[in-house]
Amino acid sequence: MTAPTGGVLLFGPPAAGKDTVSAALHALDPRFSQLVKVKVGAGRTTGYRMASEDQLTELRRAGRIVLETQRYGNTYAVDRADLDALRSAGGVPVVHVGSLTHLRSFLAAVDEPWLRVLLWLPRDETARRSAGRGDRDTHDRLTVWDTTLEDLAASDPDDAPFDLLLRTDVRPPESTAALVREAFAARPARPVTGEELTGFLCQRTPAGG
Repeated sequence: MTAPTGGVLLFGPPAAGKDTVSAALHALDPRFSQLVKVKVGAGRTTGYRMASEDQLTELRRAGRIVLETQRYGNTYAVDRADLDALRSAGGVPVVHVGSLTHLRSFLAAVDEPWLRVLLWLPRDETARRSAGRGDRDTHDRLTVWDTTLEDLAASDPDDAPFDLLLRTDVRPPESTAALVREAFAARPARPVTGEELTGFLCQRTPAGG
């Protein structure tokens, strides 16, 4: 296979399985690697490149920040140098985003096509997963779930922010990863329409995709 361009953007609320699907995708095809974000703040350090405020300021001054976000009192950033290094090694970067504004900002910054995937699950499943993994801020994560739904519901019906919609509560991570890999290779002929997105978000039973 020729060297791919772009990468995979995984969008979804807390506990939707972004980390789990990223790991399954890497296990299925080692080219796919979750990008390690820069983090300034407290809490979990695993999976992040921890930095100080001064270090983050230097990255900003160097023009290396592709995306910067704040959540749970911390700052997270995507360093362009990390993207370039992963791609130079023949990898396909997998980046996580949590709002449509961040998704659009990232795409504008990289200025190339990426596969945009919405990972979704019902609110009660978010609560169950968050409690099951011992989160002490499940209430905050449910608030973010609500905000994510509002963000999607308020999007322009003529907008088409995603190429693929997947429910992570109806299939194992390995199957989800396989669908993402297939879509990345095929490059969908058209994005998901606003009407299709609305219908997807309204699904209440595991019949949805």
